[in-house]
Amino acid sequence: MIVLGFDTATPVTAVGLRLADGAMLERQDVPASGERPGHATRLLPLADELLAQAGIDWDSLQRIAVGVGPGTFTGLRVGVATARGLAQSLALDLLGVSSLHALAHCALQGRTGSVLAAIDARRGEVFVAGWASAGEGVAGESFAGGGVARESFAPRALAPEDIGDLLSHERPALAVGDGAVRYRPSFEDLGIEVPPDTSPLHRVSGAAICELACPRKGALDIEPSTTATVLPNYLRRPDAEIALQGAAG
Repeated sequence: MIVLGFDTATPVTAVGLRLADGAMLERQDVPASGERPGHATRLLPLADELLAQAGIDWDSLQRIAVGVGPGTFTGLRVGVATARGLAQSLALDLLGVSSLHALAHCALQGRTGSVLAAIDARRGEVFVAGWASAGEGVAGESFAGGGVARESFAPRALAPEDIGDLLSHERPALAVGDGAVRYRPSFEDLGIEVPPDTSPLHRVSGAAICELACPRKGALDIEPSTTATVLPNYLRRPDAEIALQGAAG
């Protein structure tokens, strides 16, 4: 299956293209420190570059996959709106993928145990979820890119100092994502390793978005959605709405 997948939940614009033979191409736009994210201007050009590299056109695509967050309000709105527009105009299947799941998926490749995926939620909070490699006989999700994973706790927004309250006696070995980088001491105080700041594991991968949209035979069923049902997962109200309510109060 040929899948175009992308994610705009964080400042990075990540695009992936899965080809019919399973080969994967990727592009990322990483804004420099202090620069605004380039989601609106870079997303489609990056997709065009991948299609050109693969020697195919838009009509060759069979599915669109998009990271639905949680993440920044503006970024998610751009990504999901673009995905819905493409799926509708090209008459393609559309699938929403958790951005936190995509982070964990990459971190679990070739690894057993569990990981925390953490995206900076601003206002002193992180969006965090736990994923673990599923043991033999444990229900999980098997994907085209390899690996079997199960969700150990669902995404939520919380202060970094409260993360320990979520964890059982068996602590995850690893935390990834820009939230883990920003609040490194909070994770390391819990005995959880955080890779170096420059590690690619801290960025949502467009390839992972594609992989999670293509389960293997025998995996848990995953069905494409209508464009109207693929929505951003904000987890909380936008900052502007909260500020407006505070001003009105």
